[in-house]
Amino acid sequence: MTPRTSSPRAALAATGLALLLGSTSGLAAPNALPGPAFPTITSGEALKAACDQHIARANKLLRALEARPVDARWLAAFDAFNAALEDLANPHQFLSAVHPDKGVREASEACELRWNDFSSSLGQNEKLFRAARLAKPRDAVDRELLKTTLEGFEDAGVALPPPQRARAKQLADRVGELGVEFQRNIRDAGVRVPFTEAELKGVPESVWKNAKRDDAGRLLLGVDYPTYYPLLQSAEAEASRERMWRAKTNEGGEANLKLLAEITKLRKEYAALFGAGSWAEFTLRRRMAESVPRAQAFLGEVKAAVESRERTELDELRRAKAEHLGQPLEATRVNRWDVPFYTERVRRARFQVDQEAFRPYFPPQESLQFCLRLIETLMGVRYERVEGVALWHPEVQAYRVKDAGTGKPLATLWVDLYPREGKYNHAAVWSLRNGAVATQRVPQAALVVNFDRKGLTLDELETLLHELGHAVHNNLSATRYSQQAGTTTKRDFVEAPSQMLEDWVYDKQVLRLFGQVCPSCKPVPDTMIEQAKAAKDYGKGIFQSRQHLYASYDLALYSGEQRDPMALWAAMEGATPLGHVPGTMFPAGFAHIATNYSAGYYGYLWSLVVATDMRTAFAKDRLDPAVGRRYRTAVLGNGSQQAPDLLVKQFLGREFSSKAFFDDLKR
Repeated sequence: MTPRTSSPRAALAATGLALLLGSTSGLAAPNALPGPAFPTITSGEALKAACDQHIARANKLLRALEARPVDARWLAAFDAFNAALEDLANPHQFLSAVHPDKGVREASEACELRWNDFSSSLGQNEKLFRAARLAKPRDAVDRELLKTTLEGFEDAGVALPPPQRARAKQLADRVGELGVEFQRNIRDAGVRVPFTEAELKGVPESVWKNAKRDDAGRLLLGVDYPTYYPLLQSAEAEASRERMWRAKTNEGGEANLKLLAEITKLRKEYAALFGAGSWAEFTLRRRMAESVPRAQAFLGEVKAAVESRERTELDELRRAKAEHLGQPLEATRVNRWDVPFYTERVRRARFQVDQEAFRPYFPPQESLQFCLRLIETLMGVRYERVEGVALWHPEVQAYRVKDAGTGKPLATLWVDLYPREGKYNHAAVWSLRNGAVATQRVPQAALVVNFDRKGLTLDELETLLHELGHAVHNNLSATRYSQQAGTTTKRDFVEAPSQMLEDWVYDKQVLRLFGQVCPSCKPVPDTMIEQAKAAKDYGKGIFQSRQHLYASYDLALYSGEQRDPMALWAAMEGATPLGHVPGTMFPAGFAHIATNYSAGYYGYLWSLVVATDMRTAFAKDRLDPAVGRRYRTAVLGNGSQQAPDLLVKQFLGREFSSKAFFDDLKR
């Protein structure tokens, strides 16, 4: 599987310029929510017209900034310009992922390409680059912004000789175009797998009973997560699991393999313009890891810590399969589509844990309210739902975020809970608008997930809390400048604030908050939580080994010589205990590395090291408001105006350590 996606941002394609083209239209009329209203777009024609107007406005603002003298307020003016770009650009680009009308989604993609062109030109703007070099920072915050601003211009190619500079822009624009096409091929694939009811034995009826049928009466099931995972975990028939697994694994198809090959080739050429040996080398020099060898060494430590455990767990699954099928162990082979099913089967037998049994206890809306109440309790905020707000779909919810102590409006949060045709089918948060304390600019974020209306499993509740962690990072940022707000942190740190919160769903004290938001909901029995907590470490070797493979593949693809993406994947996956399944093409659906996690997927594991260490501050009490407020101020509030290791040091009172992470791998 591709793990959940987090915090996609409309940064410059193939460059490091921190111009986060964000959110909602600054021209919209004010409403009851902090910040501007989300634009109402009902047709592709309307979106195109709005895109025309907003790009024209952006060019006018650019000319004004170019004419501005470099004085003590230049950095603030540059940040205000970038904030205006956020308000002009992102709502329209975001709609490609969520709008129910295909024409609007297509117009959104076309608008995104126009903004990519604007951004790549902006990154090479010599007037602004010269001005930035003359700017005088007042303090450490200004120095950090100026440093990343200059690095962004340099990484966009402004200092290259004219022919190379022009080529850099061509490459950046083309990679952006290919990334949009790659994601569209997944989102609009419309994959449907036919099954008879008999072939779905064991699968919860709620997963399939309302599905459309083909002319032969077979149920047509999509590969969206609310369908895919329950089927893989519960379908008794191996053939049914295999068909669903193959359909999902091949999502994106041959077309995306060709796109990925071109993307990797162009990124390598882009890096070469700057004298870098690879895209990974070019990218990682700006990350916490600092270099490819250091990232590879870290991944080597992870592999050494989990490979023995992975083999032990696979042996257990093999025995479980042999017993289930009543066949000799030596005649039994565990296939990739078997892993979720037999992992769940072992958990049920050994720990009496059934993920499906949690659904009645975790209704979707109440689960959202529980997660919000957790953040309220821990971080001193209040969420107020605002009704009657026109958004991209009638079921989308709007929340006003306020400081609990002062009542001051802090942010807006939009939540899109349920799957539908044409919608982004994973789980993610878009930081649509970044805040800035100096100008009282309030942030806005959109949380997009796809949950079963019947209820969530404990794993899905964990996913919801993970994604809310990204939204909170955006919403509770308190930086001077918008360009340093929230999730603008280094890519290999950005997952830490969300991953840190995942563990909270296993705490009985935390889950009692459910009773506050839903007194009529039947509380989940303590024994179920105890069993789930005991079971949560089972399968960790398999899961983290898979994460290691994804990260290693990503680095290998973007390091050194140009390689065919499919051939490289087949070789690397083939070297794992379960091997490669001929005819499958996982990279065709690996959108992370085709877009903004390229040469950065290792960041999920790197961030987890930091997240696991930050959890230690809450070891005595997961609901300690004093620790929660310190975390809000030191980590979330500072965004990227300080380096990640300094933020963590301020929060923990010491340098961060990998000990907690590797100790956790051993449990």
